[in-house]
Amino acid sequence: MNILRLPAQKDWNNILKRPTFDAQELYGKVHAIITSVKDKKDQALLQYAAEFDGVQLKSLVVSEEEFQTAVAAVSNELKQAIVQAKQNIELFHSKQKEQITKVETMPGVTCWRKSVAIDKVGLYIPGGSAPLFSTILMLGIPAAIAGCREVVLCTPPDKSGNIHPAILYTASLLGIKKVIKAGGAQAIAAMTFGTESVPAVYKIFGPGNQYVTAAKQLVIQYGVAIDMPAGPSEVAVIGDADADAELIAADLLSQAEHGSDSQVIFITPVEALLSKVEQAIEQQLRALPRAAIATKAIENSKLILVNNMDEAFAMSNAYAPEHLILHINEAESWGDKVVNAGSVFLGAWTPESAGDYASGTNHTLPTNGYARAYSGVSLDSFIKKITFQHISKEGLQNVGPIVEIMAENEQLHAHKNAVTLRLKKIRG
Repeated sequence: MNILRLPAQKDWNNILKRPTFDAQELYGKVHAIITSVKDKKDQALLQYAAEFDGVQLKSLVVSEEEFQTAVAAVSNELKQAIVQAKQNIELFHSKQKEQITKVETMPGVTCWRKSVAIDKVGLYIPGGSAPLFSTILMLGIPAAIAGCREVVLCTPPDKSGNIHPAILYTASLLGIKKVIKAGGAQAIAAMTFGTESVPAVYKIFGPGNQYVTAAKQLVIQYGVAIDMPAGPSEVAVIGDADADAELIAADLLSQAEHGSDSQVIFITPVEALLSKVEQAIEQQLRALPRAAIATKAIENSKLILVNNMDEAFAMSNAYAPEHLILHINEAESWGDKVVNAGSVFLGAWTPESAGDYASGTNHTLPTNGYARAYSGVSLDSFIKKITFQHISKEGLQNVGPIVEIMAENEQLHAHKNAVTLRLKKIRG
């Protein structure tokens, strides 16, 4: 870990930089993959499965038999956990529905907004060293609540050509029947353009590695939407004098094990906590099965001493973390200090892991500082807001003259004329 003591505010941007990579080389590789899938469709996906996943696939589409085998392979204990998490996530997201409210802005002029589901959506589910079946809940549940008509799920196969049973069980539980054995940038391209096996969609969701992230950003130019720019996982933790170093270390490592390019930050005004947290990380790290991955992430991470709690929050807001955990007494009373964060976890008994799996909030969140301007995935992510208006004769007589004056001054005379003709007919 890198320990920094009382850094000057002018140095914060440099201190809080995320791990970097050669973007030009990455985007070049990803663009080539996108072009290949656009031109060769299924053939390209099969070639990339052989090249990147080490498997010769006979079919890209998961069969009904594969679904049945997977469902039988998942333990009852895991099924029960997934079902309970599903209920919590459904409850939280169902409360995000908005009622239609009609507003009369002037007598006879009525406006309202209606939520309409995005018709076709694609879900990308990482499946490599950590098959993220929990992400299916986070994306598939709001898609179902919104009423998306078609849901396509792409996830990479293992070297035997199989999909992790928990991924298929969770997809089946949510009624997602179109599961494609494709990962990486090639999966994003397939959902953008469509292939013989993969339907094209209107919006793509889901986390992934740098190749997936780059592909999502590149395919926007082809007319498909994405949930948000996102990259490697990250967490910032703020602790006060009463914070438990062991719990802080556990929270930092829970993000570090996501990938070697993940980043974790601990900020505190308490000098004694720095060494305690560092020691706890070293102790817990030795027992982790993914210690090698977490160790590399820790190399990109920092323990930072600041002058006071206000400065701690200022630094966190400058960083704009994907996850922010407050190991602070009466943590909820500090919530107003948070301006930039994807999701906030209040108090010692609120681990970020709960939000990742089962508390009810969504774990698909903005990273890499995008929390300054983006929200995490919610029900709103799967719908469009369409505005409606109805104007009566009386209403047009009220609002029409305003429109005429404004249109004329913008020199858009056809706009004015569309109102003027109507007013003449009303007046006879």
